Amino acid sequence: MADEPDNIILEHLRHIRRVVDKLETEVTKVKSRITSFEATMGHVMAQIGHLQAQIASQTRRVDQIDGRLDRIEKRLDLIHA
Repeated sequence: MADEPDNIILEHLRHIRRVVDKLETEVTKVKSRITSFEATMGHVMAQIGHLQAQIASQTRRVDQIDGRLDRIEKRLDLIHA
């Protein structure tokens, strides 16, 4: 009878150990996925920055073309100055 409480305690400890081992494995997987996600987000942010630079460049170009078009229309008297 004295062995039964020890066995119950050992059984509970073994169960707790299995649960902790499973949690440790899951946490390791989650950390790996988060690291991968962070790397992907870094690439996405870099691409967004590149696209913003391209858009700004194109906007400047459109503004320049718009200015030239206004000057041409004024010279040809297509619009009133």
